[in-house]
This record gives sequence, structure tokens and C-alpha cells, in this order.
Amino acid sequence: MISRVWSNFLLFSPAVVVASFAILPSTVLAEVSINEQVQPEFTVIAELPANNQAQLSSVSQLSDVQPTDWAFQALQSLVERYGCIAGYPNGTYRGNRSMTRYEFAAGLNACLERVNELIASATSDLVTKEDLATLQRLQEEFSAELATLRGRVDALEARTAELESNQFSTTTKLNGEAIFAVAGVFGDNAADQDNDSDNNSDLQDNIIFADRVRLNFDTSFMGKDRLRVRLQARNITEFQGNVTGTRMTRLGFDGNEDNDVELDDLYYYFPLGDKVRVAISAANTELNHLVETLSPFESSGNGSISRFGRFNPIYRTAGSTGLVVNYQFSDRASLDFAYMVRDPEDSSGENGLFNGNYGAVAQFIFEPINNLNLGLTYVRSYNAGGSNSGVNLTGSTGSTNAVRPFGNVSTSADSFGLETSWRISPQFTLSGWLAYSLARSEVSDDSADILNYAVTLAFPDLGGKGNLAGIVFGMPPKVIESSLVEDQDTSLHIEGFYRLQVTDNIAITPGLFVITNPEHNDNNDTIFVGTIRTTFKF
Repeated sequence: MISRVWSNFLLFSPAVVVASFAILPSTVLAEVSINEQVQPEFTVIAELPANNQAQLSSVSQLSDVQPTDWAFQALQSLVERYGCIAGYPNGTYRGNRSMTRYEFAAGLNACLERVNELIASATSDLVTKEDLATLQRLQEEFSAELATLRGRVDALEARTAELESNQFSTTTKLNGEAIFAVAGVFGDNAADQDNDSDNNSDLQDNIIFADRVRLNFDTSFMGKDRLRVRLQARNITEFQGNVTGTRMTRLGFDGNEDNDVELDDLYYYFPLGDKVRVAISAANTELNHLVETLSPFESSGNGSISRFGRFNPIYRTAGSTGLVVNYQFSDRASLDFAYMVRDPEDSSGENGLFNGNYGAVAQFIFEPINNLNLGLTYVRSYNAGGSNSGVNLTGSTGSTNAVRPFGNVSTSADSFGLETSWRISPQFTLSGWLAYSLARSEVSDDSADILNYAVTLAFPDLGGKGNLAGIVFGMPPKVIESSLVEDQDTSLHIEGFYRLQVTDNIAITPGLFVITNPEHNDNNDTIFVGTIRTTFKF
């Protein structure tokens, strides 16, 4: 009968079985001398830490158990004294099979463990001489079963150790993004930099279907830090050069490496105290990943469909490798400092960590009133004419003249930006930026002033939760004054898109943007860029 009683205890109480498998050494009872004076009376032992099972003070609480032989009576006495068996909150153990000697041995081992804990914690005076004798007799009667369980536990521990040693990482998370895009350009002719519209080449206006895939491995070592390693493959045509004749028509998620897998992002950030965060970028990290831009359309996978419409272009002048320090004054104010370079791995020519293209950034973000954020940004940049990446003052968003106002010669620039974002309601955010750059040639006395601005309207959850409608209106970077060549006319960027959140992991974004007077030249025909971007996140 006892076998049927205890079978209910072990069939549906895995916590007891697993705990019992930690077999005690055979010398456990030797820790207390039998000749040592012990107290026959003792106080109630504190309950074990609470879990999803209720602790029992008596075996008789098990409504489906019938006390039978001496072994049961002995174990009943130990349970009453030491609370070494746990049951369900209603005081029952459910099951319908006989209890084997091995199962009884597992239950016995739970009480052996409890007594050993008392001995180890210097409370052995609560263990009576009679109980030690009872445990010794039970150990002798079930010695074979206890030895077998010990062997099984050793085998399980060995397998567990092997699994842990071969585990990928308990602190690394994989998340990914895949973009399928249909896109094309429309208009009469491609843009150029002269004033003769009769010699412009045709647009390369074939519709394309292309993709971009990113795999992010995010690892945390301390809980508040993160190591980001990103692998990327893509084949999305950049709508510039021979395709449209201007960088103003680039998509916000383009790039073509023929779907070769490359390291796209590598940085690590960590806290220094409660207010300081330090970020170190080792490769290909855009500055907007490490500082706040105040743009609701920043994401290349879910934000603006255009490169210019994502955020203020002055963030793109700083480089992709370096150090960023953020100081959080309060929930309403923060300060960023950054030093970023473009070709730090090359020791030749005008490259390297301190002799090539770099950007030194200072930015102050504050919230004067609820839901209104303002940003003041300063970037001191240097573009070496002989560097691998060349001169690019606008991050490939403006006219050719704004990108290289003095040609491909060493150029420095002081850029000032004002960014704002006003969340007027949960369904409407008004944002924008204004940026001015003073560029100087490092090989002559030439200088140029470059201006760009944008106003963005965001309509979150329009038509459904997770959806986003967006409008961007602005002027791509333009040389408004120069000792050499100015941009004579004005290009306008007009964009609209609607992101439909199909599921939590799938979004479809149709969008269109228009560039009037491309290259700030009214001799160039208006160019239209359309796309349907489907984004999968996993």
C-alpha cells in the first residue's frame, strides 16, 4: 500500500524529485557525533523559501496517502519535524501508480538533505539522536537505491555541464530585418550640372525588385550595456549618378554590394555611473544610432523612404567609427560629445585615426515643456582630399556642388543644426530641422555656405495601431553663397508615405517623393521616385 501512496507524491511533484537527486555524501551523518549532547526538545524549523508548492508540516496532510509500515511512519516523523517534503497547496499528491523503492529513496533523500543543511548551518542542536539513528537505518535499508540515484545524478550533471559549455550565449539575442523593395524613378531626363537641358541623358527608369537583410547580434554582459554586431547583405540600386544624375533621389535604405554578406555595424556602449553612457564604434556605425536625432522618420526600415527625409544630413558628416559620450542631466536634458572618423584602419596617406576624415560633435537635447524636444548640434568636420572616402559634406543628400564645393580637395566645415520634435497629440507629431555649414578649402582661401532644412509631419496609428503616415517637405543641402560656384536655383523635396502594419512583424510602406529642379538647377526636369517597401522583423 505504501508504494501506491508515495507514487502519487512523485508522479506530479517534479520539484521534489529533482531536488532529491542531489545525493548526499555517504559520510553526511558523520558531521554530527552520536556521542554529542543534543537537545530532545526543539523549536519549529523555519520553512523553506516559498515557491509554487506549499510546504507541509505533516504527512497526514496528504489526503490521498495512507500510513502503513515502519518506513512510512519513520519518514512521517521526519517530515513533521523538518518540513522536508513539499506538496500542492491543497495538500494532495496526485497519481495512480505504485511507488517503487527508487521513488521512496528519492523522498528519503529530501529529508537527508534537509538534515544536512541544518548541520552545515550550525543548527545541529535541533536534530535529535533518535532522528539520526532513524536516518541511518533508512539509509542502510535503501543504500542500493540511493547509490543508483547518485550515479544517475552524476551522469545528468555531466550532460548539463556539456550543454552549458557548448551553449551559444545566454546573454546574446538575435534579431533580424529583411526588406523586399519594388522601386523606380520617373521623369523626362536625368539631371546634370550645366545649364543646357538639351544634353541631359535619359533616366534609367526600369522598375527594380531588390532586397536588404540584416542580422543583429546583441549581447549584454552587465545588463545595461550592449555589444551590437550586425551582418548585412543587400542589392538595392542607389538612385544617383548614371541613374538620375543627382544624389537627391537616393532611397533611405539603398546600397548595393551584390548581396555579399558584410559587417555593417559594430559598437559597444556601457554606463559609467547613473548619468554617463560611453559608446565605442569599431566599424560602419552611423552616428544616428548613438545619439538622438529627434526625427520620427529616422529608421531606414520603417521610417522615411528617402535618404534626405530620415534626419538632418549634418549627422552624416561625422564618420562611422569612434567614441560617443552621453551625459544625462535629467529626464529632460542631455549632452553628447563624439569623435568619429571614416578610414581609421588605413595607415597610409590622409587616413587613420587622426590624419583623415573626422567629425567632432557636440549636441544638447532638452525638453522645455512636455512633449516638445529641441536639439542644438555642432559638428566640426574635416574631409581629406586624398582619403579613401574623399570629400562629402552632405552625406550624399545634396547637390554635387554642396557635396564638394571646392572639388575633391581637403575641406573643413563648421556645421550648426537646430532639431525639433513636438508631439502635439498621440496621433500627430510635428518635427523638422535647419542646418547651416560654413565650408573652407584647406588648399586655398575659398569658402562656401551650405543650407538645408525640412519639416516633417507624422501621423502615428492612422487607420490602425502601428500604422504611420508621413509627410516630408524640405530643401536638400544647397550652396547659398560661395567664392567659387553657387547653386543658382532651389530644389524642393516633397515626400509622402504610408506604413501599413500588417502584423507585429510585417509592414508594407508605399511611398513617393518628388525632387523639383534637381541639383538646384531649374534646367533639370523634375524627378519622381516611388517604392513599395515591405519590411519583415524577426
